[in-house]
Amino acid sequence: MALADACQWVILDRTPAALIAATVTAFGGPLSELPFVSAGFWEYIQQAADYTPLAMIQPGGAVEGLLSSAFGENYRDLTLSSITGPCYFAVTLDAIALARYFYSMEEEK
Repeated sequence: MALADACQWVILDRTPAALIAATVTAFGGPLSELPFVSAGFWEYIQQAADYTPLAMIQPGGAVEGLLSSAFGENYRDLTLSSITGPCYFAVTLDAIALARYFYSMEEEK
């Protein structure tokens, strides 16, 4: 997926700003889903839930207390799909490309 994302950036854009925006979104987007997953608003099917971003948090710190209060005691078990980040990257680049396309159409009028 990362190779496909890199190819998409090279084909559609090639600007550092789009690369930074898509990369930040690729990391932040999946993390922003964790509150919804922990609250039970949605979940990934068992076959796709293969990424546990909070499993590496060490016990006994301020971060653990914050995560426990935000997501519950089983926050280490919250799972996402590993393709979620690359999908956020691709969709961000698509949105930027579409915005540029529509803007260029307005400029032609």
